[in-house]
Order: sequence, then structure tokens, then C-alpha cells
Amino acid sequence: MTVEDTRPLHAPRAAAAGGPGLFVTFEGGDGAGKTTQASLLEQWVRSGGRDVVRTREPGGTEVGVRIRDIVLHHRGHINARAEALLYAADRAHHVETVVQPAIARGDVVIQDRYLDSSVAYQGAGRVLDADDVRALSLWATDGLLPDLTVLLDLDPTAARARLDADDKPFDRLEAEKNEFHARVRDGFLALARREPERFLVLDATEAPEVLAARVRDAVTARLR
Repeated sequence: MTVEDTRPLHAPRAAAAGGPGLFVTFEGGDGAGKTTQASLLEQWVRSGGRDVVRTREPGGTEVGVRIRDIVLHHRGHINARAEALLYAADRAHHVETVVQPAIARGDVVIQDRYLDSSVAYQGAGRVLDADDVRALSLWATDGLLPDLTVLLDLDPTAARARLDADDKPFDRLEAEKNEFHARVRDGFLALARREPERFLVLDATEAPEVLAARVRDAVTARLR
């Protein structure tokens, strides 16, 4: 099966899975502006008096930092299934030690990447079975899904131009060819079509302040 499969999903939303907090994730290709929008959202939520946990995957824990170094900076081949398993291992530890405790406290968790990235990058990008990759992460996280997933959609060519402008070395995934990143983008959009109630899809070429306002509206609706 593929990410286009329309059968009902079996995993609960974050609110049903653990507590009174809110779990917001940012997804999209490299260079789409996830870090910028996560920072703007964090500032806005904090200004309203809510506690925020800002984190990322991989690398949101000490264990995750080591895994991040392997999956993004290892020089040499990594088997696609091994790569997916490494991301899932990071996710299992991260959710148990950071995300779920924050949700239980009532915090707003703002996270750069989650399981949808694995489905898009290792599923669509590496051409593994998307449902297998998703099921692995759902098992690793005990079924935890975000309350809101913001997908910043950007054409891979435009994304590459942004990365080039940063003048920083590419990591293993950023260095992949445009064909890989096109599959990743298609994978993300397929996930958004499959779960429109969870995803907010935004055109990443719009002005940052316009995108931030759209994100704030969606978060406000879920905080009520």
C-alpha cells in the first residue's frame, strides 16, 4: 500500500493519547522555513502565558543527538531500512522522555519534524513501503499523533536555491538529488490529503508573517 491509501487510521490524536497539552509539528522539505515558523509560533505562545517545549527530531535528547549525527552526517552508505529504524529509535526515546511528559503537564510542544518526515523521506524518498514506515513509528511512539501538523510546501528547486544561499554544507538528505526531494514532497502532500483534519498545508513561498498568522489561527482553534 502507499500513502494514498484512504482506509481509516488507527492511531489516536495527541489529546486522546496523553493529557491536556497541545502537540504541534512542522513538516516539509529542507529549506521550507520550518525553523523560522516554529520560532515565531513559540514566541507567540509564550507571549500568551503558556509554557512551551520547543524540540526537534532527530536530536531532541542526548541519545537523539548521537542518532542525528549518524543519520545526517555519517560518511558512507546507510541501508534504507536501517535509516528508518534509527529515526524510529530516536522517536521512541524522544516521545517517552520529552514529548509525552510535556503534554501531560499541559505544555504546548512545538516540534521540528515527526513521524510524517519518516513516511515522506524513508517511505517515498527511499522507496520503502510507506505504511510499514508509518506503522514502525506508531509502534515506537505508542500511537501518538500531533494535534496539528503544519506542512510548509515548497518546490524542490526553490528549496535548493534557499539552501544554496545559506552557504552551509549539505547533510546526507539535503545532498540528495532533486528526484529524491520531489518524491519526498509528493509523499508529504499525499499524507496531508489523507488526514486533512490534522494537516495545515501552506505555500512556503508566502511571506513569513503571512504564514505565521495562518499558523496562529490554526493553533488558536485547537487551544479553545
